[in-house]
Amino acid sequence: MSWRARLAELGIELPEMVAPLAAYVPAVRTGDLVYTSGQLPMQGGKLARHGKVGAEVSPEDAYALARICALNALAAVDALVGLGSVTRVVKVVGFVASGPNFNGQPAVINGASELLGEVFGEAGAHARSAVGVSELPLDAPVEVELIVEIRAAAG
Repeated sequence: MSWRARLAELGIELPEMVAPLAAYVPAVRTGDLVYTSGQLPMQGGKLARHGKVGAEVSPEDAYALARICALNALAAVDALVGLGSVTRVVKVVGFVASGPNFNGQPAVINGASELLGEVFGEAGAHARSAVGVSELPLDAPVEVELIVEIRAAAG
């Protein structure tokens, strides 16, 4: 089954790739790896939520936002090499803009990790970092970046 078919089976639509907000590209390929830039929870060209997790944003809402970030990262991969080229997810790095005394960053980034597991199965098992930070761009609550392995180029 293709990854796109798996997304459809899950009732998930891959969004349009989010245009860069500054001087960078959404994804870069080197060898058999694709690195995405950090992806915010953008929907329809706008940030889905603002604020700090554990203050203005609940951990449950932040979990859902991390899923959006992961989908945006997959859209960046798709735009660069095609989602069908992905052979496995290697690493997820998640940043959580955290309110005072909030230390549930791993549970928030599970939103991204669990989505990748749903889509890719065993190929979605990955190494991960979940980091609490004081601020993210545009006052976003969550940011996620991916490293994925892709099929070797023919030749």
